[in-house]
Amino acid sequence: MSTARAAEALTLLEGQGATLAVAESLTGGLIGATFTAVPGASVAFRGGVISYSTELKRELLAVSGELLRREGAVHPQVAADMAAGVRRLCGATYGLAVTGVAGPEPQDGKPVGTVHVAVSGPGGRIWPRNLVLRGSRERIRVSVVDEAIDLLTGVLEANRGEHSR
Repeated sequence: MSTARAAEALTLLEGQGATLAVAESLTGGLIGATFTAVPGASVAFRGGVISYSTELKRELLAVSGELLRREGAVHPQVAADMAAGVRRLCGATYGLAVTGVAGPEPQDGKPVGTVHVAVSGPGGRIWPRNLVLRGSRERIRVSVVDEAIDLLTGVLEANRGEHSR
């Protein structure tokens, strides 16, 4: 897992006077653990939600029940809604969310390795990343952590001048 990349994202967040919250499904807390492994993370990391069940995505993160019925929990809009929901719930500048299928079996008709990542930021803007990953359940979960932190870091680098103190 990319603790160094998480430290970079936290430095960027701090430099912008911004904060982060995470909503995790298939990673089950690995993203939050990666950020909180960095000393001083509390300056920018607000917390998160492990919404492993579909019901929690709807109840805690305000993902549309209709969307979940129609598409299931593994869908790009679900990731986007999770990111926006955790951002709002935790009062953070940015929300980072992941949903997908780590395996060993398909879910909601989606094959193992199908993953959707989203960042929600100021003004409600969404930055998505859709992935098809290969490997064991553990390899997929670790790859999702790396991909999610990479997406967030890229967004923060691109926004460096827009939201700095």
